[in-house]
Amino acid sequence: MALTLSSSAFEPNGPIPRDYTCDGKDLSPPLAWHGVPEGAGSLVLVVDDPDAPDPKAPTMTWVHWVLYDIPPSATALSAGVATRDLPRGTREGVNDWKRTGYGGPCPPRGRHRYFHKLYALDTRLGDRGPLTKARLEAAMAGHVLAQAELIGTYQRGG
Repeated sequence: MALTLSSSAFEPNGPIPRDYTCDGKDLSPPLAWHGVPEGAGSLVLVVDDPDAPDPKAPTMTWVHWVLYDIPPSATALSAGVATRDLPRGTREGVNDWKRTGYGGPCPPRGRHRYFHKLYALDTRLGDRGPLTKARLEAAMAGHVLAQAELIGTYQRGG
């Protein structure tokens, strides 16, 4: 079975509801997954926006959320999950606001795409502190068993 990632809050390639953005409650969306491969040592979740700052002329990928060492037995994250409620052993990385935790969509202009990426690794990465996405990807190199992706969109005022 392939690794899959879904949300009860939005359909693949559909609009992300306002509650999960900076214009609403800025809650992390509920996420669920299935098909974690045998032998997985941990899971990684990265949420980013490759359309920053303007989807007509993107110049960077903005990182909204970084989690690693999620136990492979975990199957979901609830909406608005607090640090204390993350699956035991989960470690938080640093987003592009230079803090841990979720930061919701807040695009300055246009409709942006938000990529929710789940990776199954053959190992646990261990305490490496609050990793940035770039440092996390370097640590993951050669350890990815499977990956899944869920894309949502958001446009302010739309």
